[in-house]
Amino acid sequence: MTSRNWPNELVRACATISLLLCWPLAAQTQPPAAQTEPPAAQRKTPAVALLDAGDIAQWQNWTRELGWRVIAPASAPGGDIDSRVRALAASVEAAIQSGSVDPARVYIAGRGDFSAAVFYAISRVPDLWAAGAALGGSLKTALDTNRIFTANFTLVPVLWISGDNSGDDSKPMVEKLTAAKLNLEWQPVSGGADAVSLIQWLARHRRDAFPLAIDCETNSPAFARCYWIQPTKFDANERNDVLASTRIPGGTGAALDLGGFGFRTDDPGPGVLVTSLPEKYSGPLKLGDRLFALDGKPLASARQYLELMEKVTDEKLAVVTVQRGKERIRVETRITLPRRETGITSRVEAQYLPAEKEIQIVSRTITEMRVTVAPQWVPATLLWNGLTLENLKEAGCWVLSVQKELLRTEKCK
Repeated sequence: MTSRNWPNELVRACATISLLLCWPLAAQTQPPAAQTEPPAAQRKTPAVALLDAGDIAQWQNWTRELGWRVIAPASAPGGDIDSRVRALAASVEAAIQSGSVDPARVYIAGRGDFSAAVFYAISRVPDLWAAGAALGGSLKTALDTNRIFTANFTLVPVLWISGDNSGDDSKPMVEKLTAAKLNLEWQPVSGGADAVSLIQWLARHRRDAFPLAIDCETNSPAFARCYWIQPTKFDANERNDVLASTRIPGGTGAALDLGGFGFRTDDPGPGVLVTSLPEKYSGPLKLGDRLFALDGKPLASARQYLELMEKVTDEKLAVVTVQRGKERIRVETRITLPRRETGITSRVEAQYLPAEKEIQIVSRTITEMRVTVAPQWVPATLLWNGLTLENLKEAGCWVLSVQKELLRTEKCK
């Protein structure tokens, strides 16, 4: 397991599955069936969006024969994860606006350490992707941010291909996400998945600009977007118990404050073998060290260390015994916990009922929103949290606001 953090985020990072990092491009005699369209439709190509710019060449290799485009963020890789997600979204939207990319067939993907970022990006910007694919890695980093909301995956299925042995956390993580009703398809790497089947799986999914039913949740106004609804003003006092939060709670996120060392969860021990250290590392560890004991109690393996960290609920001082060759070194440190975001979130759930010609919107903590009404939906009646707007005759963008329990509307400027 690699303990490198997402830049400027107090979260722990992901493991990698080496098999998935070295997939060859299998022989491909014809493109997937989903790609067989009239030539005119091919002018706008599907695209794979990556947060890892270093992985562009591999994805270009996998999709070259299909003519897919590969997009990575223009920002510097050192930015925090939210800045990188915004940069990627901006790059994708620019490609769509240029007419070169089909907005219905944009897929987000990542391998190894960037698998968790796939889930994070979908949760932050749910309405941009047709589907997502994560290859290897661990999803713990994403969950430990407390920013993963299952509502945002309702229309964005994710394929996760990962290990299935006792040395990684894939199966327990799949069980947790499945129990939370996240839109996930899991395939163990032992099942023989390859690049061709992965691309075929992605190609089967399409994004609808005007889904009949939508559901999105966020803890940040900067990421308030949900297909044909964009919340613009918020009030924490506008609670709505009808809409519960869909946040998936992460683990404790506890870790030794030793400078972001890397280790493998499947190492049998004894102790925890340090396999990587950040560039310009200035902490007390060296490559090849083993964390042999914690507060005087032996560490049997990396798995046991992780289980111990998951039980920590408060920051505290700690003493680590480090085995370095034949020498044992006492290191005084702390067990730290990441910042947790457990505050109030905003959620909007909406649907269009064709038989009734009715747009129904239910929201929490939202007092103003922009609603884009599809041409085929008018005339219609619009209801928002029980307030009714009769005779909506014009399609396009409308600003809705609630003032003194009255629903006010005007055309977007």
